[in-house]
Amino acid sequence: MTDLQTTPLFALHHRLGAKMVPFAGYDMPVQYPLGVLKEHLHTRAQAGLFDVSHMGQVTVSGDSWQSVATAFERLVPQDILGLADGRQRYAFFTTDTGGIADDLMVARRGEDLFVVVNAACKEADIAHMRDRLPGFTITEHADRALIALQGPAAESVLSAMDPAAAAMRFMDVATLRLGGVEVWASRSGYTGEDGYELSLPADRAEGLAEALLAHPAVEAIGLGARDSLRLEAGLCLYGHDIDVTTTPVSAALEWAIQKVRRHGGARAGGFPGDARILAELDHGAPMRRVGLQPTGRAPMREGVALFTDEAGGEAIGRITSGGFGPSVEGPVAMGHVPVELSQPGTALFGELRGKRLPVTVTSLPFVAARFKR
Repeated sequence: MTDLQTTPLFALHHRLGAKMVPFAGYDMPVQYPLGVLKEHLHTRAQAGLFDVSHMGQVTVSGDSWQSVATAFERLVPQDILGLADGRQRYAFFTTDTGGIADDLMVARRGEDLFVVVNAACKEADIAHMRDRLPGFTITEHADRALIALQGPAAESVLSAMDPAAAAMRFMDVATLRLGGVEVWASRSGYTGEDGYELSLPADRAEGLAEALLAHPAVEAIGLGARDSLRLEAGLCLYGHDIDVTTTPVSAALEWAIQKVRRHGGARAGGFPGDARILAELDHGAPMRRVGLQPTGRAPMREGVALFTDEAGGEAIGRITSGGFGPSVEGPVAMGHVPVELSQPGTALFGELRGKRLPVTVTSLPFVAARFKR
């Protein structure tokens, strides 16, 4: 495919022997010679370096933090005004019908809001912000790369370059100096492991990536292991586990909506789809995202239909993400089921190649998060 975009680390991926695949309009590394299984386990044990430069990086600026935050709260159900300088939180754009248009990370950097959005949605997201935030400056940082260093060794690797990295806690944001480069860092990521996401000028990305990879604890990690890591961590993938048809409550993401934006809160509602979302926060949603543990060794992947009986009857839900979990040494999945069937321990069946096999509803995550709080 000749119309694929590339990231600033494209040449490095090829030098490292990466297998490249199309992803969200980009030519991206799915794995390196180490292989998905070993890449996954290495990230859990030491540190993995991920290229996430395909994601959108945007700054929202205005006359003051209060004006920016107040306006942005008209787009999301999160408490943005309460964000302290140097802090970040998970958020999502909602639709007028209460669905999720995209999930994103938002950080306060002084008087500005720094937003990271999914690659497949970034054009729509930026257009949405420009349309809904008149009078504010929406700056896309297309000249910046984004890399993530994830795993228990991430702190020691980065703090050897800048000791300030060690002082950061989960969801902190700070400016670090790494290998002579000024980096916008957040202590976050999408693996369930402790780690950092690093935004830096595109022309300095390859040099920093090579410096990090020179550390014996660090390996390059592709999209394959990124997916298995986030699945074990019970984290949603936009366009699969969540989309415009899923509400925050049906997606089990109500934890991300702070009390101040709910009924009885000082700034309740005022975001797209608020009537439905607030009602579901109070009374629940008919469907629910759950963890699913297939019996045996065969993974059940996205699209597998779920049933209550071994034979006959209509499908009651489907798997939205699934695969083999290297850390749990077995298949893991997530899916949406009726709320009355969402309790851990509920026995269901997944239809795999014409045969229904047992699958059990289980709590999320499959692997506990190890963030440094």
